[in-house]
Amino acid sequence: MNPTQSVSSINLRAQLIKLLIAVQQGQSLAQLQNKYLNAINDQDKALFHELSLGILRQWFGLKQVTLPLLQKPISDLPVETALYVGLYQILCTRIADHAAISETVNAVKQLGFESASGLVNAILRRALRERTQLQAQLEAAHGLPSWLYKRLKKDWKNQSDDLCQQLKSSAPLTLRVNQRLIGRDAYLDKLLQHDIQAHVCSHSDVGITLDQTVHIPALPGYEQGWFSVQDEHAQLCAMLLPDLNEKFVIDACAAPGGKTAHLLEKYRPAKLIALDADPKRLLRVEENLSRLKLLTEQVEIISADATTWQAPQQADCIVLDAPCSAIGVLRRHPDIRLLRQSSDIAQTVQLQKTILNHMWQQLKQGGSLLYITCSILKVENEQQMLDFFATHQDAKEIPLHVDWGIAQAHGRQLLPQQGQGDGFYYCLIEKI
Repeated sequence: MNPTQSVSSINLRAQLIKLLIAVQQGQSLAQLQNKYLNAINDQDKALFHELSLGILRQWFGLKQVTLPLLQKPISDLPVETALYVGLYQILCTRIADHAAISETVNAVKQLGFESASGLVNAILRRALRERTQLQAQLEAAHGLPSWLYKRLKKDWKNQSDDLCQQLKSSAPLTLRVNQRLIGRDAYLDKLLQHDIQAHVCSHSDVGITLDQTVHIPALPGYEQGWFSVQDEHAQLCAMLLPDLNEKFVIDACAAPGGKTAHLLEKYRPAKLIALDADPKRLLRVEENLSRLKLLTEQVEIISADATTWQAPQQADCIVLDAPCSAIGVLRRHPDIRLLRQSSDIAQTVQLQKTILNHMWQQLKQGGSLLYITCSILKVENEQQMLDFFATHQDAKEIPLHVDWGIAQAHGRQLLPQQGQGDGFYYCLIEKI
């Protein structure tokens, strides 16, 4: 395959195959997608986006379905990827069969694999004949890398089958209304006036879920800062904290700034430091706060490593949205299925522990720390807290009196749910 080949000189499926190969080689979808979308005709952008996310969501299921169709394993990555692209169109979309097959076969030729085009054509035509059976197999597949499936089976024995299906679905688009500028009901009315179907969230008191596809910047009040895009379960953070008015607050690992903004929408802290190790991502924090009219002299944005950074004084409250495997947001970032490796988990757990222990020293007595992850793996959540409480005599859990999530030995776990939020874990700790 010619790596220098112009994206615009090949068809949509060939572009898709190139994107998926780059993901398999370790690049994230977020890094790649704009480059590809910019080179695609406007009328094809939505299809390209939908196919890339859908194929990644079904990746391991498609792999499972494809194996019995082959006489011997395929050694060429582009050809194997092309088969998944073709099969996904036949089994999961309403794209006309002839278009799905001819466009995919042409893509194989355009990428320099003319000799394999007959094989791809034959397998996709066989898939047409066996469609009902293959769709049932794909539906039944857990669709996860085996190491992750084993972990979820161990952690969530009773919920694991449902969880695998949930992780294959798409997540809803949820807004957090900026209470400083407009009320939730008033904003919902604005959406309905623009014929945009939406409903209020069940757990977040400032959340609205959109019931249709929209272009975010075109929504009413975007430029005025009336709302942000944020998952409903991520919005619960600000509802769990004590009163932060006139307090010194640290948002550790703050980028891209959703939680920082929510705290400033709800409270007026004397000082809030948004801390993150990635200066590029901190630009997003600044842009978001600026659009939401929240960038005041009380807010300081600092690029520093949370494992070593020293606060100017001990904080009243620390929000620690710890680095994690992000398995809880797999619906929104399906490339994590391919990018995350089993060996990453132990390293992540150690990093969480280091940050947690260091930030704990920056907290004053009587202060509170909210530990958060967007993971559903117990080793990053419940087990991390069991270890923390076992080694910190000055820590006491503050029970969360809420009607959502699953109570753990410490904290509460939310699992991704159809039409609702992603997988999140929360544990609130007081320093005594």
